[in-house]
Amino acid sequence: MSLQQVVNNTSRSKPAVITVLGATGSIGLNTLDVIARHPNDFELFAVTAHSRIDTMRQICERFQPRFAVMGSEHVAATLRLQLRELNVNTEVLSGEAALCNVSEAAEVDTVMAAIVGAAGLLPTLAAVKASKRVLLANKEALVMSGQLFIDAVRAANAQLLPVDSEHNAIFQALPETVQQNSVSTDFAKHGIRKILLTGSGGPFRQTPLADLGKQTPAAACAHPNWDMGQKISVDSATMLNKGLEYIEARWLFNCQPQQIEVVLHPQSVIHSMVQYVDGSVIAQMGQPDMRTPIAYCLGYPERLNSGVQPLDFTSLGELTFGQAEAARYPCLQLAIDACWQGQAATTTLNAANEEAVSAFLKEQIAFGDIAKICENTLAQSELSNITDIEGILDCDARARRVAHSLIMRG
Repeated sequence: MSLQQVVNNTSRSKPAVITVLGATGSIGLNTLDVIARHPNDFELFAVTAHSRIDTMRQICERFQPRFAVMGSEHVAATLRLQLRELNVNTEVLSGEAALCNVSEAAEVDTVMAAIVGAAGLLPTLAAVKASKRVLLANKEALVMSGQLFIDAVRAANAQLLPVDSEHNAIFQALPETVQQNSVSTDFAKHGIRKILLTGSGGPFRQTPLADLGKQTPAAACAHPNWDMGQKISVDSATMLNKGLEYIEARWLFNCQPQQIEVVLHPQSVIHSMVQYVDGSVIAQMGQPDMRTPIAYCLGYPERLNSGVQPLDFTSLGELTFGQAEAARYPCLQLAIDACWQGQAATTTLNAANEEAVSAFLKEQIAFGDIAKICENTLAQSELSNITDIEGILDCDARARRVAHSLIMRG
């Protein structure tokens, strides 16, 4: 029986049991919004968050999940007390082991992997190794672990569905036979020439280059199209986010360097495209609303009502495209180079960027320093071959120490 037949035979026979990793972030909340629209199709097993007690309390009160996992026992104890006072029976746990447990639990069918940053790697891998349907919104998992992650997907026969709007768009534009095994795609066999990864260019697309370095956290977080968290908003401003997506696409779709191209598209209407050898280009279009790709993944291969209105083409206006300038977006080029340099390079870049963005948001460094921290961390790090998850975590820790030293040095 094919994977497609298995999905068709089981997806609607009973509610899908879901764990949402990163439930209080924008992806997590949008996932809960879609789930709430289909109460007979989904059952919430567990939700996780780092420290947002108020939001987590509201989620537990509304959805009554079996488990809630918080980042620390101190935060968990506070939430536990509040839920007890509300007579909510959700069991509150804490820590990394609990994150992995609710990801790999036998009762769970689907895991939404939406924890931002490196913290999402281990619970996402736990879901993969337990052969779950994994809705991947945490791009760092593939950026950090690449081949190891894909090998785990294949070994466990897990189903990996991309949530990021760009990768989801590419997935939707692929032939159905390729969708069933996208991580082993043979582009030539299926007549695919390349994938075109679109990016808005962020809030500083037209800012004079001389003014880029002095932009504030508030300005960097003011994305023109998408409502996102602070970290991913800054990544969009530097286009490091697009660089991470480039790396993710390489692994998700088994690409070679000539088979991925980044295209600026300021309107964020075309979310990405697939170019075929006959000259055809198939694009996925829609409102800049993450509920669309989330609903697509939750319902796959069926389509669900996401709550998003379709495009009104009569009022759409102009769609424009362009190239990303290396001078404006040095972080993007760093990511593209790291992608083909090897696992240690992408792991190091991701760690350095997380440290640099955190420092920028605290106003410890300037906006223009983010790229410098990333570049210098790569230059000062030993980029040796990595063969296991322990090596990845060690490389991540070493890169953070180098980046932190550079930040402190000013």
